[in-house]
Amino acid sequence: MQTLLATFGAGCFWHTEAAFRQLPGVIQTSVGYMGGHFENPCYLDVLSRVTGHAEVAQLEYDPTQISYAALLDKFWQIHDPTSLNRQGADRGEQYRSVIFCHTPEQKRIAQQAKAELDRSGRYAQPIVTQIEPAGAYWIASEEHQQYFEKQRQTLQS
Repeated sequence: MQTLLATFGAGCFWHTEAAFRQLPGVIQTSVGYMGGHFENPCYLDVLSRVTGHAEVAQLEYDPTQISYAALLDKFWQIHDPTSLNRQGADRGEQYRSVIFCHTPEQKRIAQQAKAELDRSGRYAQPIVTQIEPAGAYWIASEEHQQYFEKQRQTLQS
């Protein structure tokens, strides 16, 4: 089985990861940081807004089970792509709406999806989602991985 990577920033990475973990064909997920100018940032570095990184969920998926376009559909559903550097109460560039593309094909599909959604009239404001080439991915510490699942397990103990 050949798997591919997809990386999305849609606000808090805990919510983003949890939404994608539910999809059939998503093999593995992790949360971390991408798109900044600071080597090996930690959560507090990114939170301080000095690194330029976005909180992201990185997915490993099986393209025979789920398409990149289907992943994008989920991405658009789970956040407000018209909100610049903010999702709900979370504010700062680390919460920006961003698609990090791993291939030229992903870039083409993402640009097309964004343009179609912008033209659809679904949103009163223009979509501000950034589409950028994937760069260095800095995985967050273990405590942030599958955060909501761990919290449920702790509450059930």
